Amino acid sequence: MDDNWQKVYSSSFEHKVGIVKAVLHDKGVDSVVMNKKDSVYLIGEVELYVKADDVLKAKQIINKESL
Repeated sequence: MDDNWQKVYSSSFEHKVGIVKAVLHDKGVDSVVMNKKDSVYLIGEVELYVKADDVLKAKQIINKESL
């Protein structure tokens, strides 16, 4: 992933990342999910990235919505 994308959220639960992605989408912020969980042992994190220009807005939305 290039420097234009930055991580704003991560969780070991994929459904939580999906909820945050949906909320950001509703607020006009595009995001990308990167699943870094091991497929056999299911350990690791699922991460949510937004464009560098949207980092502040995304973090404010996440904090405001208590996600």
